[in-house]
This record gives sequence, structure tokens and C-alpha cells, in this order.
Amino acid sequence: MPWTRDDRTPHRARGPHPGPGPHPRFGPAAPAEPLIARLDRWAAEAPHAPAYAFTDHTHGAEGATTALTWSETARRAAALAARVHAATVPGERVAILAPQGIDYVVAVLAVLRTHAAAVPLPAPGPTRPAPTAPGPPGRGDRLAGALRDCAPALVLTTSAAHDAVKRLLADAPGAAVRAVAAVDEPAPAGPPPALPDPPAATGTAYLQYTSGATRRPAGVVVTHANLTANVRQVWAAAVGGEDTTITTAGWLPLFHGMGLLLTVAVPLLTGSRAEFMDPAAFAADPIRWLRLMSRRRAVYSAAPDSAYAHCARRVRPADRAGLDLSGVRRLLNGGEPVRPATLRAFTGAFAGAGLDPAALTPAYGLAEATACVGMDAAPRPPRLRVVDRDALAAGVVVERPDGEEHSTVLVSCGRPVGQRTAVVDPHHRVEVPEGAVGEIWVSGPNVGGGYRGGRGAEAFGAVLRGGDPDVRWLRTGDLGALVDGELHVTGRAADRITADGRHHDPRDIEATVAAAHPRLRGRRVAAYGVPADLGGHLVVTAEAADPPPDTPPDTPDGDAALTRTVRAAVFREHALRLHDLVLVGPGAIPRTALGTTARSACRDAYLRDRRRAP
Repeated sequence: MPWTRDDRTPHRARGPHPGPGPHPRFGPAAPAEPLIARLDRWAAEAPHAPAYAFTDHTHGAEGATTALTWSETARRAAALAARVHAATVPGERVAILAPQGIDYVVAVLAVLRTHAAAVPLPAPGPTRPAPTAPGPPGRGDRLAGALRDCAPALVLTTSAAHDAVKRLLADAPGAAVRAVAAVDEPAPAGPPPALPDPPAATGTAYLQYTSGATRRPAGVVVTHANLTANVRQVWAAAVGGEDTTITTAGWLPLFHGMGLLLTVAVPLLTGSRAEFMDPAAFAADPIRWLRLMSRRRAVYSAAPDSAYAHCARRVRPADRAGLDLSGVRRLLNGGEPVRPATLRAFTGAFAGAGLDPAALTPAYGLAEATACVGMDAAPRPPRLRVVDRDALAAGVVVERPDGEEHSTVLVSCGRPVGQRTAVVDPHHRVEVPEGAVGEIWVSGPNVGGGYRGGRGAEAFGAVLRGGDPDVRWLRTGDLGALVDGELHVTGRAADRITADGRHHDPRDIEATVAAAHPRLRGRRVAAYGVPADLGGHLVVTAEAADPPPDTPPDTPDGDAALTRTVRAAVFREHALRLHDLVLVGPGAIPRTALGTTARSACRDAYLRDRRRAP
């Protein structure tokens, strides 16, 4: 069914919302209610209202849109759920390996309706969604590893991806899949199988595989209660108690936690609509996302920082003139470090299109907490703090006047949304004073139940020394500080570089390197430290544009001159010696599932090469 209407609801003035009170459409909080129970409600109350719409740009610039109403969504999901129930036993896993689209949404909803656990994964081969830039080698290996880890009894895909999925399974021994079914194929003839009783809130809704930014991806056990809690937390923080019909508009992969929450779960909670596209369509032409948001009022979306930079860089001024972003209420920026330069560039590029700077919402989250932990949802532009870089390296946030030498900028990720956040000395397991840097710990109903196979007790079952022994905390592995009650993320513990006897944030070093030479500007950079047996030094891998043909190495555009320039910039800005600079071609730095830099993979590749060398 084509999506042709342009139902723009009246735009409401921005202002403080009433807080996380009950919303008139979905009533008081009911933590025990599985979110999937709302599907039948919307099908009964608003059967002809739009639910999910996907725009496919594969065969044309304008794209072709496929949409489902709530009654159509419920009917398709119930029919598929009955088939899944007949083919599985409670507790088994059902992997979803399908291209981005309506069929993916139906597959997720169908498995949530059963007692099996969904495993959202990307489709293999050329049909799978791509992140915001070309992906690294070995991504197929990670997909095969996830299949071996979750051992699905059933795989749901589409007719177009069926052959690629079969090839992947043939190359992934140990996956032990009993059957592969295409979501878009007609149901077998005869009476439909019976639906099971609704799932329990304590049952596993899905396994969310981590991005692989710092280690091998692991499957987080997300229960129905976790999912319900986190979508309510996000709604309360981002929307509050306003009675409004919203549109979520996005391109994030549905196998990613925030993509699933934004596109599938929020509409399921509220009975609102979702409009979405393929990540590759966004990467090829980012104005498509902006045009999608321009069509509606009360629009909510989310993306990583690099996506906002991609828009500011790629969308031409002539194309911005046709945009109307005055209806955009929230743009969550999370999944990777939020850069002040990106916030400024995106706001400056699209202010003329009616974008409210207060719509930009820095956020923090991770798969182990379902998706979202906190966001800066105050009705103002994002809060930036200029701090002393050396003091931050020593573990203390000390604010400095703007523009002072050896300073850096921290972006507030706001307050926790319906959960508790603590900044902890990980060695002594005690909370640190406000303004001190420590490991971020999280406790709340959205925190998952561990990793598949019972792994993760150390990460998911931490206890504060001297605290309530019955309160379990998630150790995130991220570093941050609380200032005025707001969380400022300073990096990953696994990414922190210790060199020349000091700690360093790789993001600051990466920004310095990327700005040091024209061949590196706008390119991806990964900074990391090598272990003590190789000297405890700083190493940088950088994607570089090719020099002009026949360029001698010692001329300004040559590799030797580039390396000297980068070394000088790093020493000047950070008083730090660069041990090695590895130049690679565009797209060669490994990325996570969302397209963020996988520094640990760069480090591993560097160490393998150096230890193999004679």
C-alpha cells in the first residue's frame, strides 16, 4: 500500500514538558506488561492508522514507499508468530537476517509474540544494510560468529536474501539451524497454527549483539521487561507527558539497539507511526533523511555523531533551501563520541531550514542497558564545558575559559532516564566525588540479564562497596564524570591510551591528527596505545587521501612530510610522542555495526603485523 498522505499534525511550541508522568494514550506505567501486548490494542483502536512505512531507494532517487496500518501489522505479525511458534520450543532463538524494510519489522514483532527469543542481525551479502561508510573486512566473520554463539533453531529472512543466507549458514558450521523461512512468502495452505499464550515479562525478548567497538560482539539478554522499561524511559525523557502523535523518522539499522527502539518499539508503545529507510540510502545521499523528517511535525530521530557530520558536509546549500525542519523535536546524538564541532556544523548548516538548536540531544547508552541510559533533554541547545586537558588526563574535570590553551570540550549527556548512574573508582568500587573521572555504572529495570550462556556476571552483577548488597550494577567499561548531576562521557576504559606516563583520550588525539594535514582532513583516524612489551607507546592509524601522482615523499604532500607534520602537531597539542603512524586507504579502518571506529581492531591488526615482522 503506497504511503501518499501528508498528515502534518499541528506543531506545538517547544517548552518544558510535564515530566515522566503517564501519557494519556498509554496510561500509567505497567513494567510487567510485554510491549508486544500493545499491538492488538492499536489494531483494535486505530486499525486504519499508519504504523510502519519504509522507503526503498534501491531503484530510484525518490524511492518507493511500502506501508502498513496497525491492523495490517497485527495480522501479518500474528500469522508469522503462529508459524514461528509451531517451529520452535520456548527459549529457542530465532535469528532475523533480512534487509532493512517492512519484512524486518514484521519478523521482530512476530518473534516477540512467541516464547522464542529474537536475534536481530544484518542480512549477509550485497542485500545487507550498510553503515555510514564502507565496512571493514571480517564483518561476515562476526556475523557467522554471532550465529554460532546464539545457535538459532530458525532463521527468518526474505525471498531476495534467501540464497545468501543459505550460503552464510553453509559457511558457519555449528549454527545448527533447523529451518530457514522467508517472511514475505505466502503462508502454507490450511488452517493457521495456533498462537501461544502471551510471553512473560521475565522471558527473553531478544539477544542484542554488541557493536564490537572494543572486543568481540556478545549477545546481551534483553527481557520483555527490559524493553518495556527502556522505551518508557526514553519516551518520558524525550517527550514527557505531552499528548501528541509523533513520527519517528530514521535510517538506523534495525539490528542495532537504538534503531530497534526508535523504529519498532516507540510506535508500539504509543500507537504512533515510524517512517524509515535503509542505512545505505542515507550514506549515499543524506538529504533523504532530512527530507523524510521535513514531511512531518513532531518528529523524533537518532543517529551517531558521524551521521550529523555527514549531513553538514554533504548536503549542498542549494538543497537545504527546500527543507523544513521546524517540526523536528528531538535528534538524539549517541552511539559514538559527540563532538562539539559536529553540533556547531549541523546547527549552522540547517538553521535556515527552521532547525531548533534545542532539538539536538546528546545521549549516552549501550546494548547492555537495552539502548539508552541518559540524554540532555533540557529545552536549550546542548551544554558544552571547556575543561583543562591535563587535569582531565589526571582524572579531574576543571573548567577553563573558552579558547585557553591545552583545553578540550566535554558535551553533557544529561541526566539518567529512569535509572541510576554512578561514577565509580573501579579498583575500590566506591563512588568518586563530583567532577572526578571514573567508570560509569548503571542500575535500573532496563539493564539486561547478562550475556548469552550466563556470561557477564562480573559486568552485570557489580556491588558498590558499602552500598546496598541487593542493588546490582552494570559496569559499562566507559569513563565519565558527573558535573551538576549531568553525565559527561570521557571515553572507553579499553580505549584510554597510557603513554609517556600519562593517560590520554584517543578522541582528542584523533582530532589533532585529522586536522594536521590536508590529506587527512575529514578522514577517519584511530589512536591507540600498544602494550608494555612494545614500549607503551602511542600509535595512530589514519585513512589518507592518495597524494598527487609522482609525488616525492619529502614534498609537502608526500608521506614522509605528512608524518613529520602529524608528529609535530601531536607533540605540540598533547606533549606526546607519536611512536608510529600507519597510513591506510579510505575505508580501510575497521568499523562497528553502526559504522563507528573499532580502535581495538586497529590495535589488534597493528600488533599482529609487528609481531609477525622479523
